[in-house]
Amino acid sequence: MFASEYELASLIDHTLLKPETNKQEILRLCKEALDYRFHSVFLLPYYLPIAVKKLRKIPVKVGTVIGFPLGGNSTTTKIFEAIDSLRQGADELDIVINIGALKSGDFPYLERELKGIISKTPECLHKVIVEVGLLSEGELKKMIEVANRVKPAFVKTSTGFLARGAQVEDVVAIRRYLHPDIGIKASGGIRTLQQVTELVEAGASRIGTSTGVEIIQEYSRKLTSG
Repeated sequence: MFASEYELASLIDHTLLKPETNKQEILRLCKEALDYRFHSVFLLPYYLPIAVKKLRKIPVKVGTVIGFPLGGNSTTTKIFEAIDSLRQGADELDIVINIGALKSGDFPYLERELKGIISKTPECLHKVIVEVGLLSEGELKKMIEVANRVKPAFVKTSTGFLARGAQVEDVVAIRRYLHPDIGIKASGGIRTLQQVTELVEAGASRIGTSTGVEIIQEYSRKLTSG
């Protein structure tokens, strides 16, 4: 499935978003990202300065989350958080949609909010977290139609904090409606090489996981054992 360890690592957003995370754990996250050549590190906004300083001029991106993990912040708050994250050096922003607005059928609100965030931070790459596990098929379809209009770089399956994590069926369902130019990030509960392989085969082109090191090591063992 993967031609090399580097190809696999380049798909991974090496993630640490637990609220109890400390500075030393963030420094270790950055070191692991450098050692294994992951695409990026993803961390809470508070730790952006540490990661940006550690990874400056290094080909590992620094990402953070907006409206995380519930998505219910006001649009003004989310826009300010995105702008502030950009100022602190973030390369990528994963934006939690307002799930309450979606459940209320207010898709125009969702579209305005996402357009506002994306337009104010054009230097960043944007991913829209839709929390598939909380949505009906009809709600997902309408949300993906919004995403197709606002044109983020990726639609992301879940935060990993609500409902459930990524499943193959989620990626298949998103791809069914998503514009082909927009990628899919699978995230939440991804801990094994088999999961990564199945999700990529289903259409994911980015993987968010806190166990990237273990997955790469599993891949290396598999190569060694033949």
